[in-house]
Amino acid sequence: MSSLKDVKTKIAGVKKTSQITKAMNMVAAAKLRGAQQKMENFRPYADQFNRAMTSLSGSMETSQFPLMEVREVKSVELVVITSDRGLCGSFNANIMKTAEKLMKKLEAEGKKVSLVCVGKKSRNYFRKSGKVRKSFVDIMSTFQMFNAREIAQDVAASFLAGGSDQVQLVYGQFVSVAVQRPSVGQLLPIQPVAGGEAAEAGGVVDYIYEPSPAEIMDVLLPLYLNVMVYRGMLEVGASEHAARMTAMDNATNACKDIIKNLTLVYNKARQAGITAELMDIVGGAEALKG
Repeated sequence: MSSLKDVKTKIAGVKKTSQITKAMNMVAAAKLRGAQQKMENFRPYADQFNRAMTSLSGSMETSQFPLMEVREVKSVELVVITSDRGLCGSFNANIMKTAEKLMKKLEAEGKKVSLVCVGKKSRNYFRKSGKVRKSFVDIMSTFQMFNAREIAQDVAASFLAGGSDQVQLVYGQFVSVAVQRPSVGQLLPIQPVAGGEAAEAGGVVDYIYEPSPAEIMDVLLPLYLNVMVYRGMLEVGASEHAARMTAMDNATNACKDIIKNLTLVYNKARQAGITAELMDIVGGAEALKG
């Protein structure tokens, strides 16, 4: 059995850890409010952008726009978005497992796979694979639209140069504070929301455009790519804080359980020490009587 001093030291250490995890839980909760609000405010804009793209591209041939050109898929690039920091449970691990599973599936089909990693966690995980074409790190805590534009331009330039025939976006979708789900979506070639889906969301209105729809599409296609990447980053940003808040809450509760168990051990050790001392006293008294 551990000595009283050792058990007391362990209890003090766990209490300090509990204070840290509780503070991190409160910080994550405060950051989550802002990140979630920002994400929820952007979702309607992204959805409306989809509807506008659907209305514009409905009567056009996708072959006239390089970013919408459908080719025979021989090489696929995966844009994997994770956080830069850890301590958020299995959130990042689930995204990377989803990307790895998709990568193995594509390679089994005979396709070449390359990776663009956004966030330190994905960069560090896939670095040894030799498939990382480019990485963007130390931006997920303070990212802005220009960061998404930089990523989108890099991916689009590779696609247009023939470096990839298809680009998939892998990120963590924010469902609720308790649920963050890995999600995969096609980024290139750009395929706006199908007509049926747009009709369900409110219908497609036939507008008269000035200038021509083709000229508008030339401007909107790169913007659409920026919007999709930025949306993925916003989803991951909110999901990271939600996952960290949950993980730190679980860690705080675990610390309480450990302290409770250690307190029982401490009391048993203290009682054993007292009993041993009483036995010594009684034994000494009996010896004196004899």
